[in-house]
Amino acid sequence: MRKTALCLLSSLLCLPLAAHAAQPFDQWLQGLRQEALRKGISQQTLSAALQGVRPIPRVIELDRKQPEGRMTFDEYYRKVINRQRIDQGRALYRKHRTELERAAQKYGVPANYIVALWGIETNYGSNTGGFKVVPALATLAHDGRRSEFFRSELINALKILDQGHITPENMKGSWAGAMGQNQFMPSSFHAFAVDGNNDGRRDIWTSLPDVFASTANYLSKSGWKADERWGREVKIPQGFPESLTGLKVEKSLKEWQGMGITLPSGANLPAAPGIKASLVAPDGLKGRTFLAYDNYRVIMKWNKSTYFATSVGLLANQIAQ
Repeated sequence: MRKTALCLLSSLLCLPLAAHAAQPFDQWLQGLRQEALRKGISQQTLSAALQGVRPIPRVIELDRKQPEGRMTFDEYYRKVINRQRIDQGRALYRKHRTELERAAQKYGVPANYIVALWGIETNYGSNTGGFKVVPALATLAHDGRRSEFFRSELINALKILDQGHITPENMKGSWAGAMGQNQFMPSSFHAFAVDGNNDGRRDIWTSLPDVFASTANYLSKSGWKADERWGREVKIPQGFPESLTGLKVEKSLKEWQGMGITLPSGANLPAAPGIKASLVAPDGLKGRTFLAYDNYRVIMKWNKSTYFATSVGLLANQIAQ
């Protein structure tokens, strides 16, 4: 599977298979408990979080499952951006405008991008995943396919519990451990989650002020440029060389204009001397093409998928209309 089309949970689904864990789970869990204690997590938190934890077969099944075939960007776009999602995004933007604009102004990230990420990640909070994060991460950390990564995420999850941001029962997410309405991995939670409503907790599960502020903080800390958009759809001339596509090639808008690239209407590209852009063609030059600015690269730090980043930008455009 290409790391563009289907990796909705970042690149976790795209990992190679490895040997299964050899150590019995109970023995492994005892070692994990001792490590957590050494790292300052309280016995009380560990007792509450690890009580009765067992491997979840469904998590292993999902981790092993390899998608068949390849989804085109056009198919992906129709799947994640439909009229209902656009209309709902606009309605929620209006409903929560005060909190969204507060986060936007504080972190320098336009509110329509916050809403777009919310919409694509969890359908505006309605599909956050039904797995308890600690058992899911324990399953993957023990399994052996990428045990070091998931063990680290599990320790980070236990620290979140120890800090009192959420209870073990309510710490839910995807089978791979992505949590809450913006699907942060535990390490991302520690790096980017913030307390948007000043109640002393960072609650990305039920507090929309926290969800919005945390999303904006992630983009801001990842290098978001407040005075630029994500990019734009463009039209290319016939015979355009495919070697000029991809994020490794950067040129000014004036240079792209000189190569015959225009807006979809045929109009000239905007005059923006300071902006560098790359030509992105998710389905090749016969499909839709886009000039991607620096903020596009910021979205790809969230999810290393051109399909995802392009769709976030396009949905943000629709929500802002």
